[in-house]
Amino acid sequence: MPTKPLDESLLIEVLDVLEEHGSWANASKVGATKLPRETFRNRANAAKVRGLRPSFRKDAPRIYQKQRLGRMHMVIPDTQVKPGVNTDHLEWAGNYAAEKLPDVIVMIGDWWDMPSLSSYDKGKLSFEGRRYVDDIKAGRKAMERFLAPIQAVKNYKPRLVFTMGNHEHRIVRYVENNPEFSGKFGFDDLGLRDFGWEVHDFLKPVEIDSIEYCHYFVSGAMGRPVSSAAALLRERQKSCTQGHIQTCDIAIHKKTQNIALMCGTFYSHDEHYLTYQGNNQRRQIIIKHEVDGTGHYDPMLVSMKFLEKCYS
Repeated sequence: MPTKPLDESLLIEVLDVLEEHGSWANASKVGATKLPRETFRNRANAAKVRGLRPSFRKDAPRIYQKQRLGRMHMVIPDTQVKPGVNTDHLEWAGNYAAEKLPDVIVMIGDWWDMPSLSSYDKGKLSFEGRRYVDDIKAGRKAMERFLAPIQAVKNYKPRLVFTMGNHEHRIVRYVENNPEFSGKFGFDDLGLRDFGWEVHDFLKPVEIDSIEYCHYFVSGAMGRPVSSAAALLRERQKSCTQGHIQTCDIAIHKKTQNIALMCGTFYSHDEHYLTYQGNNQRRQIIIKHEVDGTGHYDPMLVSMKFLEKCYS
């Protein structure tokens, strides 16, 4: 004799428990169901076959579903790409973004190193062989590696924000000092807008979800970079993020909960002008979770080693 179908109310009861607690294990821990696991699962499957739905919808995000709390920002610190350096880590970061799908990706500046326009090295033996066109190509090729995994995700269009760094600004300084080259080369050579980036001028802050971004913020009449996160918080009086400084530093205001952040770096090579201790900085990207539009968020530091382990 065939088994009598279960009453729909019993099946909906199981769906309601799933809606509230997410799983049989969670529900049984708090005594929300007395059913054995197998019975619970069979009823849930039967409900799905009949096309039934729970009698209510839980509004709050549930831990068992990938529901984002607020928005997510991804920040790429200084990469200082130049001919001959390794850029594998940029592809790893692109793979990470393709999986996590941040709403906003901010490149804080100094993607290009532009050693051919360095006023500090000009005249030195090490300056020999540097070429502007090679610098541009190196940065563009690295950008293609970073963006390729992101562009491969169907229907994913994050806001791409690029704040110009002092190394990109070398192009402007060179043309200003050598006006005969005006119109011969400039920012358009970088191809940032062709790549889809929203470009912001050097030292001009851009505010996103009540967080200010700039390659660096200045302090004092001389316009020197702010030297610490605590000083940055005092200077700007709001949440703000900058690059430029190799060290990673963070300060959180104890009353307002605003956050000042210095990102560290995201390049795998060492710089010859830094000592061993100077090259011992954190190499990382920054993920800002739960960005709520008031400047508050939860920062997460994602190391280059982790990206290599999981996304190479």
